[in-house]
Amino acid sequence: MDKILDALRAIVGDAHVLTGGDLSAWELDWRKRARGKALAVVRPADTAQVAAVVSACAAAGVPMVPQGGNTGLVGGSTPDASGRQVVLSLQRMNAVRAIDSANLTMTVEAGCILQTLQETAEKAGLLFPLSLAAEGSCTIGGNLGSNAGGTQVVRYGNTRDLCLGLEVVTAQGEVWEGLSGLRKDNTGYDLRDLFIGSEGTLGIITAATMKLYPMPAAQLTAWAAVPSMEDAVTLLGLAHRHLGAGLTGFEVMGRFALSLVAKHFKQQRVPLYEDTAFCVLLENSDHESESHAREQFERLLETAMEDGCVTDAVVAENLQQAHQLWHVRESIPLAQAEEGLNIKHDISVPVSLIPEFVRVTDQLLAKAIPGVRLVNFGHLGDGNLHYNVQAPAEGDAAAFLREQEENVNALVYDSVQAFGGSISAEHGVGSLKLDKLEKHKSPVALSLMRAIKRGLDPENLMNPGRVLRI
Repeated sequence: MDKILDALRAIVGDAHVLTGGDLSAWELDWRKRARGKALAVVRPADTAQVAAVVSACAAAGVPMVPQGGNTGLVGGSTPDASGRQVVLSLQRMNAVRAIDSANLTMTVEAGCILQTLQETAEKAGLLFPLSLAAEGSCTIGGNLGSNAGGTQVVRYGNTRDLCLGLEVVTAQGEVWEGLSGLRKDNTGYDLRDLFIGSEGTLGIITAATMKLYPMPAAQLTAWAAVPSMEDAVTLLGLAHRHLGAGLTGFEVMGRFALSLVAKHFKQQRVPLYEDTAFCVLLENSDHESESHAREQFERLLETAMEDGCVTDAVVAENLQQAHQLWHVRESIPLAQAEEGLNIKHDISVPVSLIPEFVRVTDQLLAKAIPGVRLVNFGHLGDGNLHYNVQAPAEGDAAAFLREQEENVNALVYDSVQAFGGSISAEHGVGSLKLDKLEKHKSPVALSLMRAIKRGLDPENLMNPGRVLRI
């Protein structure tokens, strides 16, 4: 091991091979559920150094764990407990290499913080639409590795849909230079899509060319109370018809989820939630004017109230009010953490089936665990729910997690499968859902995935023990 550490120090410098002291920033996952022990944390400065590090590790048979901002939720970017894995942190590789305003693209290094992409695009008068709660600390490489979703998927798609090209270091230490800004390139297999969503198990993304969009003339936010999940789906259909491509956000939040925000963050004003089953947060991005956007919103909400799928609603009068409404939505996971340990699910179901899925699965959980509390919220516009399960009010949260997690996961994931859904919508598989994937993915799909893994990483050195069991 001394030999490989000396080789790594020769590549990136002594200061960027960390082996002692407090390495919890790299060895402990964001949810504090997985803590590993790294052989070393290596911080390369550029793609050439990444390639050299990978070559050295491959020659020595040392497994590697690529890591961005370490904000993942499925234990996919922290080392195991063996003390043999090298954490390859890309945080030093954080440059914006180029903006092409005519081509509407931005080329960035993998360690670039998502918020930096957003702000750089805005300074150029353009929009980079990927937006999620961790945007101040997550990196675009991690977003691509996990195919992150966020709050604007209904209009712009997942991170995969925003990427035109990649630069990747392979498991052998070679560099694939695929940073094309082309929207049409029909020359064989789409290698880009192999690496996006692979969670670092096939290669290491070192840079990417991402799509940009014209900045909207106006963005308006509305908050609506809806009596049921069926009414939320009806409102979504009305929003598509009234707003078209202007509908950029459609979030649903259950009453209990919002009550946790009101309970634990008393300084926040949570509107309309006490007398309704669900609230919906809508965003309308308009390329004409604010008055046009407001007129569209008002027509939509008037129609929805006439139809009975909305009982009350407010439209933000200014940007500050809009931020306050979004802050409530983004505070739900934090409020749930304040309430105690919980069982998280990031699932997707066809939008048309979500009301029945929620009804059936709520009943199954209530029967299995009397008093169980459901923190149901998420991106209804693209069929993605964070269907989380909290211990009964007077129960021991730690004991609940320890004793009930496997049973709850089995119940929820079996229900997801019965409704034609996915056990991971945007968080990925990592190590947390490794065994669940074996059960809920088809044998043919698993066989194809293993063939790809063996073809690109035959020695299983790229993030082993994640996504697939080899």
